[in-house]
Amino acid sequence: MSAKDYTSYSFWLETCGDDLTPRPPLDGSADVDVAIVGAGFTGLWTAYQLLKRDPSLDVLVVEQEIAGFGASGRNGGWCVADFPLHPAVLTKRYGRDAARAVALAMIDSLDDIERVLADEGIDAHFSRGGGMEIARADYDLPLLEESFEGYRSLGLDKHVALLDKDEAEAHLRIQDMTGAFWMKEGARVQPARLARGLARAVERRGGRIAERTTVLDYAGGAPPKLMTDRGEVRARRAIVMAGEAYLSRLPKLRRHVIPMTSHMVVTQPLPAHVWEKIGWEGNEVLYGHGTMAGYLNHTADGRIAFGAYRGTYPFGSRITDDLDRNDDIFAHARRAARVWFPALENYGFTHAWGGVLGVPRDRMPTMGFNPQTGVALAFGYSGEGVATANLSGRVLTDLLTETDSDLTRLPMTSHQPVPWEPEPLRALGVNLVRRSRYKENEQVERTGKYSTRPSLAARVFNR
Repeated sequence: MSAKDYTSYSFWLETCGDDLTPRPPLDGSADVDVAIVGAGFTGLWTAYQLLKRDPSLDVLVVEQEIAGFGASGRNGGWCVADFPLHPAVLTKRYGRDAARAVALAMIDSLDDIERVLADEGIDAHFSRGGGMEIARADYDLPLLEESFEGYRSLGLDKHVALLDKDEAEAHLRIQDMTGAFWMKEGARVQPARLARGLARAVERRGGRIAERTTVLDYAGGAPPKLMTDRGEVRARRAIVMAGEAYLSRLPKLRRHVIPMTSHMVVTQPLPAHVWEKIGWEGNEVLYGHGTMAGYLNHTADGRIAFGAYRGTYPFGSRITDDLDRNDDIFAHARRAARVWFPALENYGFTHAWGGVLGVPRDRMPTMGFNPQTGVALAFGYSGEGVATANLSGRVLTDLLTETDSDLTRLPMTSHQPVPWEPEPLRALGVNLVRRSRYKENEQVERTGKYSTRPSLAARVFNR
């Protein structure tokens, strides 16, 4: 592999303060207790929790690039106890008790992340301020009420609140804001610092990370094994497939998950008088709706990071560095940020980057282990991976160590991934739904109301 400038892949990686020189690759075949594919949040949390549970385990993490290279080092920097499926959908599919258990497990993830950061001395700029869903028009207010009702119906209303315009503006001032839904369990984080610090914590506890090593295939059995470009890794206990969107590169998992792009921009550090106008003194992380929708972070060094909901799907799930650069989306994100905050008009943006996140066909993450084959799977966060990956690590640790717990009874552990359609139907469906949603947003903003009937594309291709 040619040398790469890993600092160029995101603002977070550039400013993480860590040496990004790759660790040595796998040096021939190896026998271990547990082999993990992917040194992102899922793989690293699984390795960390396993070694914390049983320090005698021989754990090896195999990574194609460097720890934190993928979505873990390029995301929005917000860690919120928000599961990829809405509580109402979970309730409909699995029942109220299961939905409540998932929500409580996600809340526990925030506590666990904060505890590990303190225990391991990792400065990931983690700061709680909650997560806010923003309405910028009255017709968005029912969406906030739906979010609140989802948690209220589970008896978790003490963790959330509906804010009117004045209450929302006590947190910050956004152009045309009409209200907000606030979730208590949310925090700002510098994700690359979290990933890189977690990798070092895994190594301090005796785990190994082989970087610049490509997994070509895997097989269950006795023993389960990984086939890499550097040799074969045989696992006495389990192999863990934790590569999120990158799992789509493996033939056996090609239809389990697809990559969708996400793109971000970040401002220059803003002067004090701009922050006074905006009033964003806390560390709330934000997202909103409509054609100017985005997900936002107030960084520790006084910038605004804005991610645009303008994801694209590459035909054949082909992931390349070219996907990271989309000047049209970057320009849209800069415009949208200035719509939210007109005070940014005379201030520049210093960084723009992209990456891919993993999306399952039914939006339900998988966190399972088959003891007969020795293969564990954990993937499918649909952009909600910072906290959910921590939950995956804790779930897999209990499954792999045969620990009976509330976590091992969560619906994700028995979930069977729904396969995506083969190409070209897959690309056709994903892109039709994507374009129809953009058009629906435009129509809502013209008419001032949401349609009560999903689009034809959504009815055909969504489940």
